[in-house]
Amino acid sequence: MRLTIIETGLPPDSIRDAYPGGYPLMFQQLLEPSDPDMTFETVSVEKGDALPNPESLDAILITGAAYGVYDETPWMRPLKEWIGFAAENKVPMVGICFGHQIIADALGGDVRKSDKGWGIGRHTYTLNLKPDWMGEDVPDQFSVGVSHQDQVLVPPADARILGGSPFAPHAALVYARGPILSFQGHPEFSEGFLADLYNARKGRPLTEAQIEDAVKS
Repeated sequence: MRLTIIETGLPPDSIRDAYPGGYPLMFQQLLEPSDPDMTFETVSVEKGDALPNPESLDAILITGAAYGVYDETPWMRPLKEWIGFAAENKVPMVGICFGHQIIADALGGDVRKSDKGWGIGRHTYTLNLKPDWMGEDVPDQFSVGVSHQDQVLVPPADARILGGSPFAPHAALVYARGPILSFQGHPEFSEGFLADLYNARKGRPLTEAQIEDAVKS
């Protein structure tokens, strides 16, 4: 299977040189051990690449970004329309963080900044559903590093809540209209990258105490 990674964001300028492969490489390193036959290609809308015809793709993964779904970029509206077309054509699709949010927005949900503020550090989510594709002996909870202020406040009508927490009730969604799965958290981020990411945001807007607690978690 070929996974087409839609790159919607880059690591912050201050740490970008330390992570030259960016988010696509992180996903490749995460997924390769479970499927050595998987191949990867990157389409960087952030760098100006044109979106391919979804009907030609095996599967799609949309990365995180520093943007909100309400921001104006040259690619924001075209990507939302493209997501809708991909969903209509039943192309398997995964969204992570911003990817989670823009899929929900494109398919009819409500995504905004949460009045709960920033979510950083290690967050634990409870599974509401355990679909057959998860296999056997699935734990009731999972934990993952996070970095977000925006949230899916109201999921699309056909979305089911796979898992969530009191802080982020709609942190994992699956969709009835096709093979679509999305997560608010970052399974692709290492502990080292998360620490660098939080520190890159020191004072903009994170406090030193917030960063210390997040890294410890």
